[in-house]
Order: sequence, then structure tokens, then C-alpha cells
Amino acid sequence: MPYYIGVDGGGTKTAYALFNEEKELLLLQEGPGSNHENLEGSFDQAAQLLWEGLHGLVSEANLTLPDVDFTLMGLAGIDHPFQYHAMMQRLNKRGLEKLEICNDGFIVVKAGSRSGAAIGYNCGTGTCCNAIDRDGRMVQLAGLGDFSGDVGNGQWIGVTAFRLVYDDCILGVAPTRLTALFLEEFGLHDGKQIPLLLAALDGEEAADTLKAMIRLFFQAAAEGDGPVLAAVETMAQRGAQLIAAHVRNLNFAGDPVEVVLSGSIHTKLPNKVYLDRLKQKAAVLSGRPLDFHILNQPPVMGCIQWILQDYAKG
Repeated sequence: MPYYIGVDGGGTKTAYALFNEEKELLLLQEGPGSNHENLEGSFDQAAQLLWEGLHGLVSEANLTLPDVDFTLMGLAGIDHPFQYHAMMQRLNKRGLEKLEICNDGFIVVKAGSRSGAAIGYNCGTGTCCNAIDRDGRMVQLAGLGDFSGDVGNGQWIGVTAFRLVYDDCILGVAPTRLTALFLEEFGLHDGKQIPLLLAALDGEEAADTLKAMIRLFFQAAAEGDGPVLAAVETMAQRGAQLIAAHVRNLNFAGDPVEVVLSGSIHTKLPNKVYLDRLKQKAAVLSGRPLDFHILNQPPVMGCIQWILQDYAKG
């Protein structure tokens, strides 16, 4: 029986999935984030983490890597050819030959689109907007942090929320509902203690603290807070620009054009105000009807779709 592995490598975690030729998910495991840009050891450390994750997966299934017919990895941080070649070289040297790598945003398209030609807009740890058109052209936009003007990811929202509260409490400008929400959530006596949150963002509680800040940001948006709604407009505008650029420059036959939304910011939070503005702005800038839907399965499922389409034997 042929076996296939799909990998979805993000900034905070990596999913390893074992499939058979019937697209059945036989085993799913998670490991630490494998984005080389977040690791002190860069490509070498990322390759080692991936290698260990692959071995852990096949060992649990009583298999070895030579038993696997093909492995497809969607990896955050693989944004340019030199990054692709650097990672391929390191994994090939370890003996992994039947392999292909792409940016993780492309497996979102494969996992969530109905037609196979779609735009995938991901906001999680990072931001990227990838598309595959009807001619098979693959284009990635964003993913370069401040250099590509990325907004809307968890880090950006956390920094923005903190800055809004800082401006209110420390500078005395632009009062925001976020201040009261922050004080209550984090047990602070007054706004002058807001800088103390930086310690929490740099310790063992960093992930939980950031998640809470993001949740409160969307709560304030739902309550109509002016400064937060202005930040939401920035998020929606940038996302709409990315989506519209794909619509203009790629070949999507017929209407509406599919847009798959993925990442924790799009899929796990009460973000209706933001999503409504994103859809409205994207439709206006694109000049075409758009069909938005939330990815309702793990992105790694896009790997098996792709493997059987382009890489499976026969």
C-alpha cells in the first residue's frame, strides 16, 4: 500500500500527517514550529526538527521513511527560491529524496478550494496571501513581515492592541475601551502598570498573554471602540489589497472567485466586524464577485490532495 506524508510547518507548531492512497488520514502528530526565520539555528535547526518529526510519525505507524512514497511540505518562511533550495539541500542530505516543498500558504488553497483555482488568505502567527490560478500559476504575496507591509496576524494585533492602550494610559490620547478590558483581564491596578505586560510577553506566559490581547482586541471591535475599529480598517484594507492583486493578475475563470480564509485570526476568533469589512473592501477593489469561505479542516489535508494530483505514481 502506498503511503504519503504531508507536513504543515508554521511558526508555533508543525503538523505531520500520514495518508494512504484513499486520502485517509492514518496518523496525525504535532511538533514545535519549524519556520527557520524563528529559530536560532535557522535552516539547520528547522531541517533537524522536521527530520525528527518525520521519524516520530513513521515510527508510531511502525513504518520507516523508505516506506513512504512521497512527502509534501508546506513550510512557513519558504518565500523565495534561495530558501527553497536551502531547505531542500538539507533534507536531501539526510536522505529524504521523494520530497517537494512549498510555502505553507499554498496548501491552504489545496485544502480549502472547491475548484482548485483560488486565493488563500492566511493570518495566524504570520500573514501570507497565496493563489493558484486555473493555468497552475502559483503566486505568493506578503509573508515578508514589515518589508511587505504585513498586518492582521497575531503579532501585529498584539502590538497594535498594546500600543492603543499605551497611548491611552501613558500619553493620554485616544481613549479606548481596550484599557478597561486590559486592566480587568491582567489584574492591573491602573493604566500606569501597562508596561508590566511586556514581562509577560517575554516569559513562559507569552503565548497565553498574546492570545488574551487578541481576544480583547476583537471584543473591543464588537463593542464599537473607535481606535480599535480604525485598526480593523487597516487590517481589512491590506487584506483586500492582497486579494484584489491576485484577482487582477491571475486567471480565475468565471465568477465568483474563491477566497479561502485560514489561520487562527480567521478561523478561531469572534471577528465578524473585521471579516465583514474585509469582504466588502475586497469586493470593491477586485471589481468581481468573491466567494469567501473559512477553511474547516487542517491545512495539512491540502498536501494529500496535491500529492495524488501531481506526485503519486501512475
